[in-house]
Amino acid sequence: MNSALKWLPLVAAVALAGCARESGYYHDRNVDYAEARTAPALTLPESRDPQRYRDAMPVPEAAGDFRAPDGRFRAPSPQALGAGRAMERDFVERRVIGSDAWLVVGADPGAVWPQLEDFARTRGLGIQASDSSRGVIETSQARLSVRQGLRAGDSEVRCDQNGAPVGACLDALEQYFGTRSATASASSLAAQRLAGEARLSLEQRGDEWLVEIPLEIDRTWAELDHQLRQDFTVEERRELLESDPAGREFLISYMTVTERNRNPLQVVFSADVRQMHQQIRLVLESEGPRQTVLRAVNASERDFGPEDQRELLERVSGLLR
Repeated sequence: MNSALKWLPLVAAVALAGCARESGYYHDRNVDYAEARTAPALTLPESRDPQRYRDAMPVPEAAGDFRAPDGRFRAPSPQALGAGRAMERDFVERRVIGSDAWLVVGADPGAVWPQLEDFARTRGLGIQASDSSRGVIETSQARLSVRQGLRAGDSEVRCDQNGAPVGACLDALEQYFGTRSATASASSLAAQRLAGEARLSLEQRGDEWLVEIPLEIDRTWAELDHQLRQDFTVEERRELLESDPAGREFLISYMTVTERNRNPLQVVFSADVRQMHQQIRLVLESEGPRQTVLRAVNASERDFGPEDQRELLERVSGLLR
């Protein structure tokens, strides 16, 4: 018997032998990720209505790989609890940026549309035209519209007159939707029903990680501002320090994954024996009429490597799904 094993109890030795692989005694599950293969997509009959079907569990796209500088594969970390849909949310919420304002309703456009029609009809707004394919209702007093929200399962509802939001109308709509449940009969707005997961793409450009969002920068900033105020509230872990609507950026305090994962030996031989958070800027940049990029820029003297950058952007993009 191997001298390294002869002092182990028999049960332990058998357990080790059962877990052995060519590369060692313990199964490295990172290999499972590296060797994973994509299964062919399910083929549905051509007679189906394509607007009624979409991915039940979409997987966010990520350009580049997850290999560390040493060449070993690193399984991506799971999304942290409390991000995204795990947070408590109101069914209807208001968004404001500058002079613009709209409502975010926690239901797909197809479910919101019949309620919007009912609102216009019961309030006697005088419907002049209604186009369900565009999600627009023209009335004698204002223009009501609904479109897919930034996050999956959300809708954006507007009430405008000559391009400017009508505050009294938005107040009435907010009260109206606030008394409705999240479920409603669906309508033919399927062209707008795009899952939020398919909208966001985590990309790698050289050594930099970023998030590509195919939406205009104003909508993206307003939603991200709201979500950061709700989620980045944990002292010395993640905090929103500043929000700059003019510069389309945020200053946050964040405990990076590198700092959280420091082992005892690293702590002993480090000048900082405590886990330290650092300041980072989240910057939104427009790359076209409907293309926004989110970057994480180090605003401190502490190290902020690609792994830290990717992990932070995974968390922040999770708030927008």
